[in-house]
Amino acid sequence: MATSTVLSDLGTEIIIPICAVIGILFSLFQWYLVSKVKLVVEKPDAGEKNGFTEALIEEEEGVNDHTVVQKCAEIQNAISEGATSFLFTEYQYVGVFMVIFAILIFVFLGSVEGFSTSSKVCTYDATKMCKPALATAVFSTVSFLLGAITSVISGFLGMKIATYANARTTLEARKGVSKAFIVAFRSGAVMGFLLAANGLLVLYITINLFKIYYGDDWEGLFESITGYGLGGSSMALFGRVGGGIYTKAADVGADLVGKVERNIPEDDPRNPAVIADNVGDNVGDIAGMGSDLFGSYAESSCAALVVASISSFGNTHDFTSMMYPLIVSSVGILVCLITTLFATDFFEVKTVKQIEPSLKNQLIISTVLMTIGIAIVSWIALPSSFTIFNFGAQKAVKNWQLFLCVSVGLWAGLIIGFVTEYYTSNAYSPVQDVADSCRTGAATNVIFGLALGYKSVIIPIFAIAISIFVSFSFAAMYGVAVAALGMLSTIATGLAIDAYGPISDNAGGIAEMAGMSHRIRERTDALDAAGNTTAAIGKGFAIGSAALVSLALFGAFVSRAEITTVDVLTPKVFIGLLVGAMLPYWFSAMTMKSVGKAALKMVEEVRRQFNTIPGLMEGTAKPDYATCVKISTDASIKEMIPPGALVMLTPLIVGIFFGVETLSGVLAGSLVSGVQIAISASNTGGAWDNAKKYIEAGVSEHAKSLGPKGSDPHKAAVIGDTVGDPLKDTSGPSLNILIKLMAVESLVFAPFFATHGGLLFKFL
Repeated sequence: MATSTVLSDLGTEIIIPICAVIGILFSLFQWYLVSKVKLVVEKPDAGEKNGFTEALIEEEEGVNDHTVVQKCAEIQNAISEGATSFLFTEYQYVGVFMVIFAILIFVFLGSVEGFSTSSKVCTYDATKMCKPALATAVFSTVSFLLGAITSVISGFLGMKIATYANARTTLEARKGVSKAFIVAFRSGAVMGFLLAANGLLVLYITINLFKIYYGDDWEGLFESITGYGLGGSSMALFGRVGGGIYTKAADVGADLVGKVERNIPEDDPRNPAVIADNVGDNVGDIAGMGSDLFGSYAESSCAALVVASISSFGNTHDFTSMMYPLIVSSVGILVCLITTLFATDFFEVKTVKQIEPSLKNQLIISTVLMTIGIAIVSWIALPSSFTIFNFGAQKAVKNWQLFLCVSVGLWAGLIIGFVTEYYTSNAYSPVQDVADSCRTGAATNVIFGLALGYKSVIIPIFAIAISIFVSFSFAAMYGVAVAALGMLSTIATGLAIDAYGPISDNAGGIAEMAGMSHRIRERTDALDAAGNTTAAIGKGFAIGSAALVSLALFGAFVSRAEITTVDVLTPKVFIGLLVGAMLPYWFSAMTMKSVGKAALKMVEEVRRQFNTIPGLMEGTAKPDYATCVKISTDASIKEMIPPGALVMLTPLIVGIFFGVETLSGVLAGSLVSGVQIAISASNTGGAWDNAKKYIEAGVSEHAKSLGPKGSDPHKAAVIGDTVGDPLKDTSGPSLNILIKLMAVESLVFAPFFATHGGLLFKFL
């Protein structure tokens, strides 16, 4: 059925690594540009153009104040040290888990054929012989470890870049909002491009190395590659949950005692929890988000490759068509590179009002350019017609249909992004209504915020539903997998605007702690408010792509476990559906209670310091920041284990004791309820946060009537923001990992469950 492609196999082997290397080089160049902002005072050279005039302007803003610059450097070092030590502690625990789980994968998959080293009949083609199950066990274990290590490195590098950039953003804010924006955005781009390029390069190299052993057995080759996605997401889960508990414990403690009880500004250096709060932004929002989106990217690629390997691409060993998902990602890196230049070089952000539109334009430009890129890739890398595996049959597909599948995912991502922005940005009526509800106290604020979150689910769900319908109609589960990949194809831009948020947030904190002028703090607040919205958009992308990815993985699991139909009316499946739908609630309860317990200790410690350290409120004594950092670290490490265990053990327990039919019900149930809770939790929290910022900024007459800081409506807004913190930064973003991780884990262990699963039903 398949015909030849325009792009040769050699061309494919050159394009993918070159695009990945370009992405890495571009990120290093952006880092070099950020590093040119020095954390030391330098006198301008008199020979330089406008040297003296600039020096005078800077003097007026307090730019050449040695103590301020030195203070910024000290605060940045404290944040960087806190974040590094937390991640090292977390990775020690996670490393132990990684080794144990790698052993489990090897033992479970190896036991499918009794650790036999002889070849077996292929699952999808009984006329051919495939490599032994033991080989799948070994290679799946290796790819799991590679995915886990890449995920950990991605998160760690992102955190290092963010902590490197935050004080530099603060220092540039004295010269104007434009310079500060460029430093924050470029730093975000470093993370975005490093992560996208590393993920692509490691996956591509792994496939080529595995191919040396597997040869023509592409079915076995790509089945073992699924471990890469599992490794990426399992690390992301601990990064997201651990980082989320850390950041929110500190944030809630700092807000409740500092703002509500003591009536001092958000990042006041007198507040003992303030360093822990800033550390948390980096370990939760940067390292956690980086690992999360890397996991999504790895899983959507793996899901597409698994389905393609048993379609005509795999049967005819058409390497270029097989690598179609990776070529789409490669072009995505080039598209994002061009898009980034629009924010940093082509159009300069000159005023506060231009910040948010500039970030929004990044999404629009990348989506439009990527649509053209997908059209070209679909034309050169796919035969005009081919067949795709569809639950036991082969479905005839044209290359333009696959172009539509990827495009529908890409545009659905943009729609989800804009809907998220509408519901979480204080430029629009939903958040302004939430702010207005603060007039009558915290209770009405909470009611309005919850209603907003529930309502914000409607359009994203329709966007996801339409993209699933279109992509499945055209190309079955392969279509759904590439639609998810389409949504993630502009991951470098998405991560750049997402990482920009925490960097700006930290920059504002450093400005406050270093005692900079109100004018500079206004600039960093404006950067932060836009960053808050972009962080919500990033979470929207992550959740939307997770829904598509987990459905594609679910389809691959059903095919691999040799289930012909999933019948909801059979008791085995229905009980799975119910339990699966309950799991996101159980998981959210665990993570929110963990934040509550850690925040309780933090509030007590902050109160103790205010009450017992003489001169702390007057600013003559220094608070004990280290104790607060330790409380957050200890609590998050201890509390991340139970939710992580719930997610990782559920598929194993259900698969072993109840079998693949019940497990398919659990996966469907968790997908359906998890997406709704994740979107509403993230958007509710984002709306409460921006309602508080709307009152604090006081840019409109309406906002001024609710303020100033310290007024009753403002205090009500702070309480709403505090309630929303664990929703938007711990439970909500972690849920998308839950639904993906359970699906990819089930796929990896599918051969074992299909052979030895359902022990309880065998005895009944």
